[in-house]
Amino acid sequence: MSTRRQALIALAAACAAGASGSAFAQPWPARPIRMVVPFPPGSSPDLIARLLTEKLAAALGQPVVVENRPGAGGNIGTGMVARAAPDGYTLLFTINGPLVTAPTLSRNLNYDPFRQLAPVTLVATSPNVLVVDARLPAHNLREFVALARSRAGELNYGSPGNGSASHLAMEQLKAMAGVDLQHVPYPGFPQVTTAMVGGQVQAAFMVPAIAMPQVNAGKLRVLAVTTTGRTAVLPSVPTVAESGYPGFEAISWQAVLAPAGTPQAVIDRLYRELVAIIGSADVRDKMRAQYFVPAGTAPASLRQTMASEKTRWDKVIRAAGVQPE
Repeated sequence: MSTRRQALIALAAACAAGASGSAFAQPWPARPIRMVVPFPPGSSPDLIARLLTEKLAAALGQPVVVENRPGAGGNIGTGMVARAAPDGYTLLFTINGPLVTAPTLSRNLNYDPFRQLAPVTLVATSPNVLVVDARLPAHNLREFVALARSRAGELNYGSPGNGSASHLAMEQLKAMAGVDLQHVPYPGFPQVTTAMVGGQVQAAFMVPAIAMPQVNAGKLRVLAVTTTGRTAVLPSVPTVAESGYPGFEAISWQAVLAPAGTPQAVIDRLYRELVAIIGSADVRDKMRAQYFVPAGTAPASLRQTMASEKTRWDKVIRAAGVQPE
């Protein structure tokens, strides 16, 4: 009787252990996933993230919820993801600023994007456009530079935060053109647009998806694009380089990352699903309609992009004398 009782107890324990083990070995994903966008609703990363999440949710069989956490040029939300549990249930959708220039320009950055974030894929790239208040007497880049020189220190330019591609593009232009403009940072491009239309700032480098509706409405004027050659999304707009500043380049890009330590199987699955989504005809058409060029690169390629971009922008930061904040 004692032997039979011991056998039953052992069997019950084995079943309990098996049930417990299967609970911890649930296939990913077993619950909703949050996609943190460290910029406000309506910003360009928010728009593209929402374009992807519905299809990603369908592919994964779980909801993928966009969570906006703006502030400090994207550093707040990025840091939150960097410190999140690496379990595959928190992802980051961000632009280049918090990844490649924040380590140089932020004195008290509480995350290391190269050590605490795992690249998944480069989603898309976009030229920036130099836009000005349509009431400004400048119809091309040369006229804008002449005006800025005649009103040294009087004109303001907006950006979505210190170290953003928008900010550094203008600092690069300031250094190359020898003009003095005052920087006014905002939480995101929607706020920059509102400030420009309201007359608080007179110029900005912006992504076309945000700027062009206001240009088409006659409230802003586009002067140049920041690609080295003319871009197919705005073929009639001259480049900064051809307008008198050879070598000028400042593009924006967007990417998906996860906390470092996220299981490789999860990274690989996310990469495969996202590349398939980015490559789908309807998503590519929608991206191009918002002036984005679809990408979809391997995780290792995104890491290389981060490293090379950091090297390039560090040189711009030093040359322009931009100080950490």
